[in-house]
Amino acid sequence: MPINPEIEKRIADLQEKYEAMGQDMSSYLDGLLYADFLTYWDYIHLDTLLSLQSPKTPFPDEEIFIMYHQITELYFKLALHECKQIAEAQPLAAEFFTARLKRINRYFEALTHSFEIMVDGMEKDQFLKFRMSLLPASGFQSGQYRMIEIYATDFINLVAKDKREELNTASIAEQFEYIYWKFGATELSTGKKTLTLKQFEKKYTKTFTELAQATATTNFGALYTKLKAAGQATPQLEQELRHLDVNVNVNWPLSHYKSAVRYLNREPEEIKATGGTNWQKYLPPRFQKRIFYPQLWSAQELEEWGKAWVELALSGS
Repeated sequence: MPINPEIEKRIADLQEKYEAMGQDMSSYLDGLLYADFLTYWDYIHLDTLLSLQSPKTPFPDEEIFIMYHQITELYFKLALHECKQIAEAQPLAAEFFTARLKRINRYFEALTHSFEIMVDGMEKDQFLKFRMSLLPASGFQSGQYRMIEIYATDFINLVAKDKREELNTASIAEQFEYIYWKFGATELSTGKKTLTLKQFEKKYTKTFTELAQATATTNFGALYTKLKAAGQATPQLEQELRHLDVNVNVNWPLSHYKSAVRYLNREPEEIKATGGTNWQKYLPPRFQKRIFYPQLWSAQELEEWGKAWVELALSGS
């Protein structure tokens, strides 16, 4: 039976490829001949994936809590996959930058819309009981989320707002001591670092500071500035950067704020978060005024940052 010309061409290409590497193509063909067909469950390691939920209590809704956070971290990994492509692109075109930003925005929009699973998807009584077995772990300790922030903006924009002007020319290490989220993980009564924060810093400080240094000229803010100076920035790119700013710095923290209001807001005194985080001041966007791209917003938009969203959450709408 004659060999199809297309197959013959591919065999010739393979022969050339393996010869260039000093390899014997027939050995690789033997491997292909004896290999079994790939299955869906093996390809995505389904059995392993479904075995990664290990509740600490007998409350059924704890499994929802675990799976949702695992899903969230997978979305963060998708976002970081795009962040790395943007930072490493040589040369970086506005069209490529915009397309990858759209992907990141879609990931965050999916997460924000799905957060109703956390807000309405668990029984409050169950949550308030099983959460006590999680101490001092907290979603605050998501290292991937912090990495996305570092990729997204000049590091100074992640410094606590009352220290940004003072530390504008300081080193990354000096700025890191005043990064905004540290002030959301202090003990409410003493102002000291929580165990949650101490654990987090021990695991990630080196990773975060090294990433901030590595992306000093390749974070999204710096890359946009370069394209703008070269006359290559487009309205579409600016629009996606604005969307990212709102998605990460308003909509996502506000989703958590709504959840905290539902589960932890109790008169006459709010219930502490599992890590002892000061969620009342840490989560509302208008308090943090964390803005990745201040140059893309008007003075009024900067002044009223997140205000409308917080008011909507407090009204219960």
